[in-house]
Amino acid sequence: MADATEALLTPTPDDDGAPFWDYAARGELRIQACADPGCGELRFPPRPCCPHCQSFDSEWKRMSGHGRIWSYVVPHPPLLPAYAAQAPYNAIIVELAEAPRIRLVGNLVTSADARLDSVDPDRIRIGAKVQAVFTEIDGVTLPRWVLERP
Repeated sequence: MADATEALLTPTPDDDGAPFWDYAARGELRIQACADPGCGELRFPPRPCCPHCQSFDSEWKRMSGHGRIWSYVVPHPPLLPAYAAQAPYNAIIVELAEAPRIRLVGNLVTSADARLDSVDPDRIRIGAKVQAVFTEIDGVTLPRWVLERP
């Protein structure tokens, strides 16, 4: 039987988003920001032009990796075979601590390399504080999330 992670969905980086994935491979959570001195707005998903000032200058700012669960879902039933093998799993939306308008999608797990079903769905709460961790799947390093310890 093949490893269940073989058929998990992974991103296909484009030119605008490639730096996000390059930084993730280094264990860094970075978000694209406008490099215009009068703007500096963060933006996600990455794109060539700032939606606030229309500047084409950008940079990648390092985030703390701290956030809170803004929303979540536990799919019933799982739609793909590789995910069915790890049910019940979750998909969460995380609001970044230093950039509340920036929200990232991922999974809540007990550790970076844990299975997607490692967190009991009954433990997931809107507003729970989380921290980014990183794991490699099929050559792409993905951010995942763990609950912060009180």
